[in-house]
Amino acid sequence: MGKVNAAKKISRKDRERDVLLGLVDLYVKQGKPIGSHTLQEEGFDHLSSATIRNYFAKLEMEGFLKQHHTSGGRAPTDKAFRIYAEDELVKKRLSSDDDLFLSTLILKETKAIPSYLQKITAAVSELTGCATFLISPKFDQDFIVKIKLVAIDDERILCAILTDFGQVHTEVMQISAKISQAFLKSLEDYFHYRLTGQNKQALNQEEELIAKAYYNEIVLRHFVSYTNMQSDEVYKAGFSKLLLYPEFHDPEILSNTLSLFENSSLIKPLFDETFTQEKTKFWIGDDLAAYISPPYYASLIAVPYQIGEKTVGVLATLGPDRLPYGKVFSILENAARYLSDNLTKSLYKFKLTYRKPKSKALDMKHNDLKILRLTHENSNE
Repeated sequence: MGKVNAAKKISRKDRERDVLLGLVDLYVKQGKPIGSHTLQEEGFDHLSSATIRNYFAKLEMEGFLKQHHTSGGRAPTDKAFRIYAEDELVKKRLSSDDDLFLSTLILKETKAIPSYLQKITAAVSELTGCATFLISPKFDQDFIVKIKLVAIDDERILCAILTDFGQVHTEVMQISAKISQAFLKSLEDYFHYRLTGQNKQALNQEEELIAKAYYNEIVLRHFVSYTNMQSDEVYKAGFSKLLLYPEFHDPEILSNTLSLFENSSLIKPLFDETFTQEKTKFWIGDDLAAYISPPYYASLIAVPYQIGEKTVGVLATLGPDRLPYGKVFSILENAARYLSDNLTKSLYKFKLTYRKPKSKALDMKHNDLKILRLTHENSNE
C-alpha cells in the first residue's frame, strides 16, 4: 500500500512540475500572466481548468508563482525561472541555421584577434537578443603599424594608434603652437618611416626634432598603457537589445541593470566562478541582489572557453529573466566550443602568446622590448 501511495505522490509531483514548466515556457513567449484556461489550451487539455488552478495554488504557496491580481493569471517567480533554466540546460539544442551561422563566422583562423573577438561578441548578441560580453586574455605580439593624427583645436592633437591585431588606441597630445594640416601629414609620414624604415621624409632640423619628440611621446604612452593593462580584455555588444523588452523600458531599471557591466569589480566575482568551475553558470533575478539594486528583472548567463585545454575566458549574455534559456544556452555553448577550437589553431599557426588569466605579473614581453627599440632607434640621427 505504501509503495502505491509513493508512486501516486511521485506522479502528482511530476504533473505539478510539468504544469510549472509549461506555465514558465508560455510566460517566456507571451510576457504576461498565464491563466488556467490559457495553459489548458496550450498542451494541457488532458487536465481540467479546476485541476490546473489547484496546481497553481499549490505552486504559489511553494513560492514558484505569484499573482498580481486576484482574478488574474499567474507569473513565475525567480525560483520558477531557475527550475525552468535548469531543465532547459539539460535538453538544450541549437537550430541547424544558427549552428551553421556560428561555425561559418567563428571557424576562421586569423591573427587580428581583437577585431575577430568583437565580431563574435556582436554576432552572439544578434542571435540571443541580449547584451553580450566576452572576456578575453591579453594577447602579445601586438605591434604598432600606423599612427594617424587629427587636429582637435589649436592646442590638441588626437592620435589614433592602429596595431597589428587591428586594435585602435587613442591618445590626446597637447601642442605648444598650432600645426598646419600639411605638417600633420609630414608627421604621419615620419611616423610611418620610424615604424617601417621605409620612405624617409625630408624634414629640416627643427621639424625633425618636433617629429622625434611627438613620436617618442606617442609610442611610450602606448607602451605604458599596454604593459599596465590587466591580463584580460572585455568586448561588449548589444546594450540596446535590452530596450526590446518591456522590463527595461524604465530608464532607472535599465541603467541599474547595465551598471553590472560598467563596474568590472562587481562582475568579476561572477565570471571568476564560471572560470574556476569551468562550466555554464546562470544567475536569475534576486541571484544578482548583491550586485544591483531592486527590482531584479535580469538574468546573466556565462560560459567558459579554452585555448588548448586551459580555460582562458568567458562568453556571457545579460537579458531579462524571461529568456528562452535553452536557445541562449545552446548559442553560447556552441559559440564557446567553436571559439576554443579556432583560437587554439590560430595561436599555433601565427605563433601568438597570451597573458595568463588572473596573473598579476606584467612581465615585459619581446614585443615590449621592440616598442622600446622603435622609440630609441635613430635617436642619434
